[in-house]
Amino acid sequence: MNLRISKKRYILPFLALTSLFSLKVSSIGKKNSGVTAPVAIAPVVSATAALYEHLSLDSLGLSREAYEYAIMGYDRLLKEGKLRNDDILSIVDFSLPSTQKRLFVIDIASGKLLFNSLVSHGRNSGKNMATDFSNSPESFKSSLGFYVTGNTYRGQHGYSLRLEGEEDGINNNAMDRGIVMHAADYVNEKLGRRQGYIGRSLGCPAVPVALHKKIISKIQNGSCLFMYSPDVKYIAASKLLQHAA
Repeated sequence: MNLRISKKRYILPFLALTSLFSLKVSSIGKKNSGVTAPVAIAPVVSATAALYEHLSLDSLGLSREAYEYAIMGYDRLLKEGKLRNDDILSIVDFSLPSTQKRLFVIDIASGKLLFNSLVSHGRNSGKNMATDFSNSPESFKSSLGFYVTGNTYRGQHGYSLRLEGEEDGINNNAMDRGIVMHAADYVNEKLGRRQGYIGRSLGCPAVPVALHKKIISKIQNGSCLFMYSPDVKYIAASKLLQHAA
């Protein structure tokens, strides 16, 4: 097999997708030959659906609903100019158990899945399955919804990443709660196999020690992070999803 030709064949469609996203941003509030930005939505949705299939995300367990909602919110944040690192989309799929790799970091520009990793949920959100969520301080629960990644710092857990919640009443207390991405030695497969679930955090999406620097370095400074659950209350309350629909 000619690897060079194969690589080019797969990547080019997703470079075209990036151009479509760029077109939408540049044409917000403007008219181009009488056509406004929303016309680009259909091709974008179609192209992103192709990316889901291309990366075989279904076989890795990522819910199609989680993926499609992630694209909706990403698109809205992009239109609002909130994403600086807009090649990257990260999804935490809480419909999956903690023992399954449920963090997906996707490079939309190149059409690559960069990371598929374990990730923790808050200790009061559930044991193996995260089913209870909160925006309240000291709840020790995960918060659903869309975040924009901030800067990195070194704190109690070492190299960590600040997360800005973008949904009022759902995750906007993330900064005050100290909800960040950091490393944790309790996020590992051996522990999960031994006790039936990985360790849990105080609400932070903690990732494996061996991967945390690579993941954080890639998604820092203005990328979209979506924490999903098939939670009907969240889906009904999310203004980002309502506006993007």
